[in-house]
Amino acid sequence: MKYVALLRGINVGGNRKVPMADLKASFEGLGFTGIKTFINSGNVIFETDINHTEELTKVIEKQIETDFGFAVAVILRSQAEMKKVVKAIPDTWVNNKEMKCDVMFLWPEFDSPKVLEQLVHNPKMEDLRYVRGAIIWRIDRANATKSRVIKIIGTKLYKQITVRNVNTTRKINQLMKPDSDLA
Repeated sequence: MKYVALLRGINVGGNRKVPMADLKASFEGLGFTGIKTFINSGNVIFETDINHTEELTKVIEKQIETDFGFAVAVILRSQAEMKKVVKAIPDTWVNNKEMKCDVMFLWPEFDSPKVLEQLVHNPKMEDLRYVRGAIIWRIDRANATKSRVIKIIGTKLYKQITVRNVNTTRKINQLMKPDSDLA
């Protein structure tokens, strides 16, 4: 089965440094195949015969802690799950100079449509959508500093998500396709 491991909180502001080549070697050491890393934020695409995601997540987190000396939370998404998330993102939602659009990947404890109730937002200026495993958030850049969604930083919910912008999310999905190749 093909998965992407989304690591939370690495290589941010020069902290918790994890070189992608070393991260790839960690995944190789676990016997995974077809390993690709994408950008420095900790996105690892790989294949394995193990299909129990809870067990697989624990194995990966333990290996990362052993290899790098600190704990890193990991969310796994299968190829089918990533495809559903990307399909739920409107084509017009992008991350560019005019618009900010992020995907907040949820840990299982918060993976429910009810999670939207924990995110105070202004529907006149920002959009929130739940899709199984994620929340998709969109706001015009001119209004980004007025967003109430960013107030989740430091909350219990914030500690149970990892965020990727939509461009990164779409690219990961593309890289998970059988005919893709990382340049």
